[in-house]
Amino acid sequence: MLRTTAAVVAGKAARAASRLRGGGSALPGLVAEKVDPGFLAHALADVRGGILVVTGTNGKTTTTKMLVAVLRAHGRTVFTNPTGSNFTRGVISSMLGELPLRGRLVADMAVLELDEAHALKFVAAVKPTHALLLNVARDQLDRFAEIDHTAQLLASLAEQTTSGVVLNLDDSFVSRIRDRVAPGVGVHYFGVDASIADRLPELQEQDVRFEDDFVPPTAGPDDGLLKPSDERSFEVLFGDGAPGSGTVGPLELQQRGLAAMINATAATATARMLLGDAFDPDRAASALRAVTPPFGRGEVVDVDGQPLELVLVKNPAGFTVALGTYGTTPVATMVAINDNYADGRDVSWLYDVSFESLRDRGVAVTSGVRGYDMALRLQYDDVAVERVEPDLETALDAFLAAHPSEPKRIFCTYTAMMALRRVLAARYDLPDIGEEAS
Repeated sequence: MLRTTAAVVAGKAARAASRLRGGGSALPGLVAEKVDPGFLAHALADVRGGILVVTGTNGKTTTTKMLVAVLRAHGRTVFTNPTGSNFTRGVISSMLGELPLRGRLVADMAVLELDEAHALKFVAAVKPTHALLLNVARDQLDRFAEIDHTAQLLASLAEQTTSGVVLNLDDSFVSRIRDRVAPGVGVHYFGVDASIADRLPELQEQDVRFEDDFVPPTAGPDDGLLKPSDERSFEVLFGDGAPGSGTVGPLELQQRGLAAMINATAATATARMLLGDAFDPDRAASALRAVTPPFGRGEVVDVDGQPLELVLVKNPAGFTVALGTYGTTPVATMVAINDNYADGRDVSWLYDVSFESLRDRGVAVTSGVRGYDMALRLQYDDVAVERVEPDLETALDAFLAAHPSEPKRIFCTYTAMMALRRVLAARYDLPDIGEEAS
């Protein structure tokens, strides 16, 4: 107890210092963990309503934010890590802002976004009651190597989950994990309705195992299926979708695109599993409508009266989806690519993305550590690049100055996005990361 209290004090001090210096969100967690290696288990010991881990390659931050909004709309107090720092130390850093000195979190539930590898480090300290496994795609090849390895990480998490898992019905790397969960652990699914199944290839990796006896699961009455009406409106169906079956919607999200709709479906299916008979479809729909895009994930910043969209891209599937979502409204474009540890050091994945949708307008600026590599990649797709400027802030200034009276968009890797957003936050009084409106 005294050790945990000392860890809270040290962590809070590090958090205050880090905020003053504009430092990273993981340092306070590192300090607390050094003082008390058992910090996570102690902090979550009084959370009785469930500890849920959200993980997978794409959509973790958005889905977590949506799920937390739905649960809170049902009156639950929920702890989460809204900064997107999804290593275990990032989770601890988020806790420090809410923990009393005794070091025990006061909440009905904890919903935690965790990096695929760090989810297992979390599990070594705390066994989650529930897990939501979103998808598997090539990402950060230097860390995760092939996607089979990533799928194995998710399966290991599911094996150690104690009450229930929600799996992606349409991602065979994830749905086959059903056979790995422990006896007595509930298995639920989310997916898309058959009417839009032809759009799945644009969102996920192809499973090329030809000699395999795996039979994909079929949706049951408690599994959520996405059924869009058009590019913005959709429903989440349960069972046959008949009145009384629990259909959520129709509704529109503030975030655009099919991927966001699928994230909302995952969040809805998971909330229904967690809440049981208390789940209210109308309340869930209302909560989802109000969720703003998380920082950098389609976030719109008002820059001198014109919208500037920040769009995070970090792997082939994500960049392809982003270009498909935003390509229907071409605007002045900047691309910022870093190759720091959190981005993945290997950027060869850029050659698995088609940039033809940028050809008509071209790209105003490429920037970041790999700004020249990005310009070269665009040249192979005959996309004109007006300028290459590796320094992010200088590039941003040039981009804004060259296009003052029109909408703008920046596609950026994680650390480039964080750096650009800090600059924009200082200039345009943006809320701190993780403190946006729900």
